[in-house]
Amino acid sequence: MLWATAGVAALGLLVALEVVARRCAGVPGPMTNQVEEVVLAPKPGPLYAGMALMMVVLTWRQRFIAAGVAIGIDVVFVLVRWAVDAKTEDGHFFGNGALWVMLGCAVIAVTRRTGRERVLLLKGVGLGLLLVAGRKTGDTWLLITSKTRPMVLDPYVATADHALGNPSWLAGRIVKDSAPIGTHLLDWVYAQLAVAAIVVALYQLRNVRIERRFPRHHLVRTFLVIGLLGPGIYMLFPVVGPVFAYGPGASGTGGVHWAVANLWPHTPPPIGTPYPVPYDGITPRNCMPSLHTAWATAIFIHSRKGPRILRYGGTFWLVATLVATLGFGYHYGADLIAGVVFTLTIEAAVRSYDRGWDRSGIRLVAHGAVVFVALLVSYRYLPLEMAKHPWVFGPLLLLAMSSVIHGYLRTTRLWEPRAESVRQPETQPELSAVQ
Repeated sequence: MLWATAGVAALGLLVALEVVARRCAGVPGPMTNQVEEVVLAPKPGPLYAGMALMMVVLTWRQRFIAAGVAIGIDVVFVLVRWAVDAKTEDGHFFGNGALWVMLGCAVIAVTRRTGRERVLLLKGVGLGLLLVAGRKTGDTWLLITSKTRPMVLDPYVATADHALGNPSWLAGRIVKDSAPIGTHLLDWVYAQLAVAAIVVALYQLRNVRIERRFPRHHLVRTFLVIGLLGPGIYMLFPVVGPVFAYGPGASGTGGVHWAVANLWPHTPPPIGTPYPVPYDGITPRNCMPSLHTAWATAIFIHSRKGPRILRYGGTFWLVATLVATLGFGYHYGADLIAGVVFTLTIEAAVRSYDRGWDRSGIRLVAHGAVVFVALLVSYRYLPLEMAKHPWVFGPLLLLAMSSVIHGYLRTTRLWEPRAESVRQPETQPELSAVQ
């Protein structure tokens, strides 16, 4: 019932985004884009990542067959495109094979499987397609934010960021001085966040093939919920980031002519009364909260129970992502604090739903939600006071975030099964009756 409800909700969201994208932006939505990728050249990363997640329900023999079929289909598509001299976007050479394999497995589940095996295979296919659809949905959301929110609130967040010491300006200078090695490494880490997530998720789902069931909670669920709810906050609090609002822009969007002033990263913006400013209709308003920070935090949390190399990798990805988001000017420090609180609240809510809502779960989620709302309200209505009194509001921001972290750690430790409770009781030998 839960999976069916999730499927209906996802379908409803995709239909709604398709309609909004066509009416507001005049472009195809996520459903059209996904259908086109059955034939047209797609971006391969999300499709093969989705297939990798789907294959956790397959045996090793079935995995090799699925991978071989996907690669074979892609080879055929590449040869046909080369023969007809079809033009493709940069980096969009293959990936159709992975989508065909996932769709084929869905057909096999319906026609050739029964009972629990059918349900398990459909869950695997659904998980893979949800990852792909999540990427398409996110792209559509970002486009909608740029078309429907012509005014951005960057001056408010930049002013509030004085309470934290303008970390994006400091990190921007450090990253710029570390070029080219530091910038290339951080750019790779920032762009390959999904790869790190897939590695952690595959570790968590490694026993599905043997146990024939999914674990109660895993990283993919938190990832998808973050991606579903985060863009809604973008619509309420549209922000483009310091490299755009106070710099030359990046990734082919923005520009000095759209900036409030060309200050980033060398000169922090002066303290003054903030006001909404117009920005172009292309750049996504995707800063508040920082979802890269949110996802990296989720990776860090879910890697804690893995082997040492996975724990080290989760820590490295979190630290490197935080440095990259600030150092490239994509986010303000205030965005990162909101992103951490956002993730911990969602993670607590998902885990509370799994184990049943009790007082500790409700209290933790309510605390995180209140802190998150308080952060957004303070950024919007108290930025000038925050900038004028940094030694008061800076520690308060860090204390608010720390309170959510502490509450999450304290509560979830109580949720973990104790070693004594899971240890099997020793059986005492029966004493023979004495005649």
